Amino acid sequence: MKSKWLVSILALVAAAVLPVASAAQVAPDRPPRQAADVNYKYVLYAGAAYTSLNQVNQSRYGLIGTDLEVSREFGRFFAITADGAFYSQSTGTGNPGKPTVDQVLFGPELHGQLFDKWSLFARALLGGEHTGGENQTPNISFAGGGGGGVEYAFSPRWVVRLSGDSIAAAFSVNNNTPGLSYSPHTTKNARASIGIGYRF
Repeated sequence: MKSKWLVSILALVAAAVLPVASAAQVAPDRPPRQAADVNYKYVLYAGAAYTSLNQVNQSRYGLIGTDLEVSREFGRFFAITADGAFYSQSTGTGNPGKPTVDQVLFGPELHGQLFDKWSLFARALLGGEHTGGENQTPNISFAGGGGGGVEYAFSPRWVVRLSGDSIAAAFSVNNNTPGLSYSPHTTKNARASIGIGYRF
C-alpha cells in the first residue's frame, strides 16, 4: 500500500515538472532589431552655404551657394569627410566683377554626443580653392582650415547640421604684376552652412 502511494506521488511530481523542463528548452523570442541600433556607415549632406570673400580686392560682401558633403564613419566618434562647395551669388552689390568660389576639401572629423539627439563635431580640412570671375592668380590655390558644428537627429537616418569653418588660401592681389612674380597673399574666409543629412 505504501509503495503504491509513493509511486503515485512520484508520478504527480514528474507530471508537474515535465512541462517546465520542456518549456525551458525553447529559445525565447528575440525582440525585433530597432532602427536606432543600426550603425550606418555613410552620411550624405546637402545645404545652403555662405563664404566671405577676402581674396578679392575691394570686396564688401560675401557669397552664398551650396555645400555638399559625404562622410564615411568609423564607429561613433571618427569619420573621413569629403566636402565640395560652390558659391556664386553675392549678398550685396559692392563686389567688383562677378566673383565665384569653388572648394574641394577632405579631412578627418571627430564626433561627440551632447544629449540624446544632439551631437557636436570638429574637423580639419585640406584641398583646393578656385576663385572665378576675377582673374585670380594662381588659378587654383592650396586651401585648408578647421571648424566644427552641431547636429540634431530627428530620426535614426535624418539629421539637421549647422557648421562653420575658417578656410585659408593664397592668391595674388588683382593689381599684382609679372614683375612682382604674382606673389601670393594668404587670406582666410569664414564660411557657414545649414542643411539636411541622410545616413545609410
